[in-house]
This record gives sequence, C-alpha cells and structure tokens, in this order.
Amino acid sequence: MEITKRVTFIAKEGHEEKLKKLLEAMVKPSKAEKGCLNYNIYQYKTNPRKFMAVETWENEEALEGHKNSPHYKVYKSSYEPHTEHKYTDELDYLVTVS
Repeated sequence: MEITKRVTFIAKEGHEEKLKKLLEAMVKPSKAEKGCLNYNIYQYKTNPRKFMAVETWENEEALEGHKNSPHYKVYKSSYEPHTEHKYTDELDYLVTVS
C-alpha cells in the first residue's frame, strides 16, 4: 500500500538558506531509491521560512529503506539546529485520475 507524507518545516530566523540546502540535498538520492514514487521539496512563496516535503513510497518497506539510507541519516542528524518547528502528516488519495 502506498504511503504519502507531507512534512512541513519552519526554519529558524536566519537559517532559511541552510535548511533549504539540506532539504534540496535529499531530493536526487531519495528519488533514486527503490520504491520512491514521488519526492519533492517546496518553499512557500508567502513565507520563505516555511518548506514542505511531499513524498510517496510504494510501501512500508520502501519507506524504511529510505529512513536507513546514508543521505537520510545526514539529514536526520543535521536539520534540528536550523528548524524551529517540524510536523508530519500522512495523506490518503481521495481521487485518482489516470
């Protein structure tokens, strides 16, 4: 079963660029992982301190593989000094258009 998550980050004042670079560094290696269906990072136009990652994984095994990847471990050990607040939502598709 697919797993889609939206992870929202609020950067600490003055840490926007550092958090942005850290999040951007996750995109290419994450998209290359087995079971990654979608992985994108967004920065809010109306609030440059706010970022959102939207990721979709084939299943729990793929998500766990991501969490054990070297780039995830770098992110996990580095984001907190630059982040004021972080929260995660798991999403369900309501309508799928083919």
